[in-house]
Amino acid sequence: MCIDDFNEMKCLLLVFTIVMRLRRLSAVSLFCERIASRKPLTCLTYDVLIQCSHLVSLQRSAGNGSRMRIFYSDVNQQIVDNNTDYSGRIEVTSDQRGNTLLIQNVQLSDEKEFFCQVNGQEAGNAERKTHLRVFAPPEAPEIEGVPNGISVTNTMPSKVASCEVRNGFPKPNITWYKDSEPLVPKVGQVNVIILVTRESRGFYSVQSTLEYRTLKEDKDSHFSCEVSFSVPGAIRTRMSQSINVTVHYPTTMMELWKDSPQGLVKEGDTVELRCQGDGNPPPIYIFSKEQPDAPLESRGDVLILPSVTRKDSGIYQCRVLDTAGQTEVKEEVTLTVHYLDPAVVVPKDLEYMDKGENLVASCNALSSLKTVTIWYKEGKQVGYGNTLHLNDATYETSGQYVCEVTVPSLPSLHTNGSVHIIVQGGPQLAGVEDEIQLEEVAGRTLNLSCEARGHPLPSITWSITGSQNWQEVMSKANDHMTHSMVSVKINSDVSAVCNASNNQGTEVKVFSIKASKRLFLIRKPTNSVEGSGVIIVVIILCLLLLAFLGSVVYFLHKKGKIPCGRSGKQEITKEKPTKDDIVVEMKNNPKNEEAVLLKAVNGEKKGPNDQVTVVVSEYTCRKREKAKPRNHSNKHLHK
Repeated sequence: MCIDDFNEMKCLLLVFTIVMRLRRLSAVSLFCERIASRKPLTCLTYDVLIQCSHLVSLQRSAGNGSRMRIFYSDVNQQIVDNNTDYSGRIEVTSDQRGNTLLIQNVQLSDEKEFFCQVNGQEAGNAERKTHLRVFAPPEAPEIEGVPNGISVTNTMPSKVASCEVRNGFPKPNITWYKDSEPLVPKVGQVNVIILVTRESRGFYSVQSTLEYRTLKEDKDSHFSCEVSFSVPGAIRTRMSQSINVTVHYPTTMMELWKDSPQGLVKEGDTVELRCQGDGNPPPIYIFSKEQPDAPLESRGDVLILPSVTRKDSGIYQCRVLDTAGQTEVKEEVTLTVHYLDPAVVVPKDLEYMDKGENLVASCNALSSLKTVTIWYKEGKQVGYGNTLHLNDATYETSGQYVCEVTVPSLPSLHTNGSVHIIVQGGPQLAGVEDEIQLEEVAGRTLNLSCEARGHPLPSITWSITGSQNWQEVMSKANDHMTHSMVSVKINSDVSAVCNASNNQGTEVKVFSIKASKRLFLIRKPTNSVEGSGVIIVVIILCLLLLAFLGSVVYFLHKKGKIPCGRSGKQEITKEKPTKDDIVVEMKNNPKNEEAVLLKAVNGEKKGPNDQVTVVVSEYTCRKREKAKPRNHSNKHLHK
């Protein structure tokens, strides 16, 4: 029979009953019943039953060849011996099958031989024995790797880890694994050291130390230990957690690269060079440039070069010397710092040209990369390439010329230069006419304007005949032009001369002003008179107005609404046009003529035939002396 496992214990075994039966006085048989075994087994702290038929006495071996009685029974009495290890821990019960010995709270010391002895007096004596085995499963194994790592340069196996299992019985065994493969002791490669300790309570503690000759490939390996221990009828195992051991190995390969900036490097950039090797632990990196004996200051595996110049270009080296004194490992990288020098413009800064002269300007900037040069004047592109050709210089050629030099492959690299061109020569007056014919109503004031370009900047003087009443009302100048304006009172014909001069020459312009008495004068002055009007529009408006008035008069006359005739003649006369005037004249009474001069604005240039003079006559209407039938008056239109 079996006794179930007590839940409070971690034991995996069952209590087995040892049954000893005595068939007859002359033949005593002793046996134990359990599952798949003929031996009595139990776990620590459990109870065990031993049955014996017709029990006379029960004894157990003392371990030194002697026996100690623990129980006696006959037909009259049952005695549990005192002062033994089992006093108070055993009970003996009887039934039809025989007597049963119950040992409570089994201990490790209970693993002994137990004897059932029968005294049959005349029939003789007989005895049988059984061996009680006790099991205590150990605690879970604990594994611990070396904290400082292992070097592959060690020629003999080095300690990798230790594994310990406590409080087991019988003695447990430990097996080592690497990446789930068992490790077998091998001279020069694998060595296992076992330390067994018997605790005071009889339990076994086993400590196993693994010594292993590691390789670089073991840096990713995992080690574990397995404990195996006996249980009733079987062998059980428990696996520890796996650990990775730090493997130290020298650097055999290196890599050196430019970490920043990305792309091409230009002067002024901060450059970072990074070095990395395959050694563990990472070695100390030594940076140098072309001269290994002149190390550069670095931050670990990074070399920082702030604000680089073209002098920083060259071959940089990173090297390590491992502690084992093996061959030096190094790596190199070439750093190229690109540059663009300031633009050099020829001619430099300021250049004078004579009017009509030719000039070739050049712009060059030394660069490590291909450049593109574009010329600008006042923000507009005027040239492409390193040279700029200025042919047949005029005053409009004067100004600031800027060359922009860029590097297409590195847009952040650019520079510029400039040259100021001054075209020198005699004065050049604005306008195309050397002499300007004007007409103005007598008594009025006329403003005359004169603008001159040249270098050196010309000065303007006026010489006016025919009028004493004039004054200069404006005089201003800039880098390119001088402007003067005079106001002249027209009382009679006036001749005004504008004289512009510098050390290169003189140029004049003459204004001939005719005093007019016309009553109604529409004139569009030339460009030299202040302002100009749209004379064509004025002419069209006047013609439309005259056509409208004529139509109204004709309509009223047809309807008889005009009771009186006209005195004198009515005619529209277009005077023969001259170079400067177009005159449209409607006359009846010359005494009533009135002239008006209309001037254009905004200083627009117009042709000489844009000047128009219009003279309008006066109509008279007389009342008939006698009443006459209504009829239509004859009208004559003279062109």
